[in-house]
Amino acid sequence: MVKLDIISDPICPWCYIGKTLFDQALAQRPDHPFQIEWHPFQLNPDMPAEGMDRAEYLETKFGGKDGAIKAYAPVLDRAEAAGLSIDFAAIKRTPNTLDAHRLLHWAGIEECQDRMAMALFHAYFEEGRDISDHETLADIADSLSMDGAMILRLLGSDSDREDIKARDAQFREMGISGVPTFIVAGQHAVPGCQPSEMWLKVIDEIRETAEG
Repeated sequence: MVKLDIISDPICPWCYIGKTLFDQALAQRPDHPFQIEWHPFQLNPDMPAEGMDRAEYLETKFGGKDGAIKAYAPVLDRAEAAGLSIDFAAIKRTPNTLDAHRLLHWAGIEECQDRMAMALFHAYFEEGRDISDHETLADIADSLSMDGAMILRLLGSDSDREDIKARDAQFREMGISGVPTFIVAGQHAVPGCQPSEMWLKVIDEIRETAEG
């Protein structure tokens, strides 16, 4: 197996699109060598714990609605081409994602981390759910057969908060400034939203090297 580390944030649209394109490549190579692990990176590490009204967030980041429309147009085009239905209008708040990252970490312990990552993307981008809300996160955990009541208790504690922050800081110190970033075999960083064709070439090259 080849380790594939994915550094991502659940509110990063390019992460959702990039992982979807990656998954489409894996579907064409079901005997792929990858063992996937997700890692935390907060796009807005200084976001208040309660999040922010999305209109206010867009005003701050893009100078208003027109700037946001211009910035997100290529996102929507790429999402549609990948078969995704991102609904930015449904998103009322931009959340702090620390708790979502904690849930992703716990999902890794229960071996459903990859499904959890995609469930968080889907909940946020397609259903407009607040993925900083503890009840919402527990409900998503329940949907993947995790113990929602236990997740609710953990979210109400400080469990793994500092660990997530430290891991996020570590990636920044390594020079990672944007997500998604895929790291193949602990050596090769593949930044950004890559087409499925690129991943097919990577898989085939790894296979050829192993067979050679």
